[in-house]
Order: sequence, then C-alpha cells, then structure tokens
Amino acid sequence: MGKKQIFLPDPSAAVLDELIMRHIERGSSVVDLGCGDGRLLCLLRDQHACSVQGVELDITAIVGTITRGVPVLRANLDDGVVGIPDNSFDYAVLSQTLQQVRHPKLVLAEMLRIARRALVVVPNFGHWRIRQQILLHGRAPVTQSLPYEWYNTPNLHFMSMHDFRDLTQKLDVRIAREIPIIDGQAREHAWAANVRAESLFYVLERASTSVASA
Repeated sequence: MGKKQIFLPDPSAAVLDELIMRHIERGSSVVDLGCGDGRLLCLLRDQHACSVQGVELDITAIVGTITRGVPVLRANLDDGVVGIPDNSFDYAVLSQTLQQVRHPKLVLAEMLRIARRALVVVPNFGHWRIRQQILLHGRAPVTQSLPYEWYNTPNLHFMSMHDFRDLTQKLDVRIAREIPIIDGQAREHAWAANVRAESLFYVLERASTSVASA
C-alpha cells in the first residue's frame, strides 16, 4: 500500500500576484527572476505602468513570456545575472524559486545587487503538517506546497522561517516586511507563524545593520 499523502492549501497564483503587486510602487522598474510565462510582469506592466524585465531558463516558458510581449533574458540563476548591471531596477522578484536553485545565497545577493528591494516568496518547511508527516510516517513529506516525491522534486533546499532569517543575517540583509501565508491568505503578525504558515513573503533591503523582521 502506498503512503497516505497529506496536502496543504497552496496559495493561488492570484493571491501571490496581488501580494507582490501591493508592495511594488506604480511606475517602478521590476525584474522577475524565474518569471515563468511572464504572467506577473504582464500585470505589473498593464495595471501598474511598470517597466518590466523577465529572466527565465525554460524555453517553453520563455516563449510564453514573449507571447505576452514581455522582454525576457535567458539565464541560469545559479550562474548569477552577470548581464544585468548594478542598481538596474527598483524591485527584483523571486517567487517560489529560491528552494530550487543550487546557490540560494548567491541568488539573494544578486537580487540586491541589481535592485533596490527584493521580493521573495518561499515555502515553509516548518509547517505543522510537514512536521506531522515526518513524525508519524518517517518519510519525506508530500504536500500541496511541496507536491513532489523525494526522487522527482525540483526542490533542492528546504527552509523554515527561522532558516531564512538566519540566511539574511549572513548576507547583511534587512527584512523590511515578513508576511506569513496561512490557508492561502496573507496574515500579517500571525501567531506561531513558523508552525502555521505554508509559505512566507519577504521584502528585503540592503543593510549594514542586523536583520529585524517587520
């Protein structure tokens, strides 16, 4: 008998798009790293009058981005974005991608090299259902936020809220906003967020002082 799978509510694309757009000023310049088919950039261009640029590796996704009329650069994020000069954008976006790159520390550093602020969405491996699966079944968890078996997952790294905070401290990055996503909704100032949040949304800034969450 196969193992029983427990699925977490996964925030819809629309919820994430709205959350990201809410933290980007109208008319800003935005680069989306791992932009997929360019859906978010298209919304930012058409609804927020933003100047947009996509970065993507997958050819099929690149074709989708071009079809939307969004400019896109083909690049592997693990090599950095060396073709983009320092301080080229107001915002760099990385949504549900950090756990899939080989060098998360490099990617975050690159985001804040090319942009004034970084907006990052990551799954939370500290969620209580994930802990429950590991404790009760002793197996790699499969959830709606992490929906792959261990042998075919594109996810290379698994982090909790505390792990992400630790990484920002190592990079001398300030967390300007930290918003847990619980039951598919953004919940600011939620209690026990590292246990309850399926995903986490961050606004990051370069800083010379220690990190403090909002």
